[in-house]
Amino acid sequence: MIKVALTGGIGSGKSAAGDFFEDLGAVVVDADQLARDVIERGTDGFDELVATFGDEILSNGTLDRSKLGQIVFADPKARKVLEEIIHPRVAEAFEEIVEASPEDSVIIYQIPILFETNAQKRFDYVITVEASLENRIARLKLRGLKGYEIDARLKAQASDAQRASIADCVFNNDGDLDQLLRQAENIYEDVLLPRARASAS
Repeated sequence: MIKVALTGGIGSGKSAAGDFFEDLGAVVVDADQLARDVIERGTDGFDELVATFGDEILSNGTLDRSKLGQIVFADPKARKVLEEIIHPRVAEAFEEIVEASPEDSVIIYQIPILFETNAQKRFDYVITVEASLENRIARLKLRGLKGYEIDARLKAQASDAQRASIADCVFNNDGDLDQLLRQAENIYEDVLLPRARASAS
């Protein structure tokens, strides 16, 4: 088994890279999805969130992620509190997936804030996906994010240089998807799969 962190700034294309790895046979886990799961209504994470931030983060009794996002991206202290609620639960959920996976698995963990949480030590290999700021902003606008929302999210994340400093491999995603796929295929077949198989033998 090999545990791989796949990181990159918002709009860089790490989700597309994750999709390619899944097609190649990897077990792909999305940290953002786990983060949503652990604060769904009915979980203790949801209860702690409401107790901490109040009913203003709710809409018709369910979590309004937009309202929560406006609070935490504007206030670093609030963001830290949110992370303290979510991150331990996400880490636990990820470890459960790892334990349930076959011994020769390539496990790809899509995690946007790897450098920021100093979590790279938990992984055997780190890949970061980079793209120009211009391309990232254009992609985020296509997703419907407004300029001020994009600025807040970019400021909350590490720089490309910081992410590259902890990476074993850097993918460039300023080209088309075929270029990104080729990078994923090469690293999967030449590095990740052989190492996963070697560790299981």
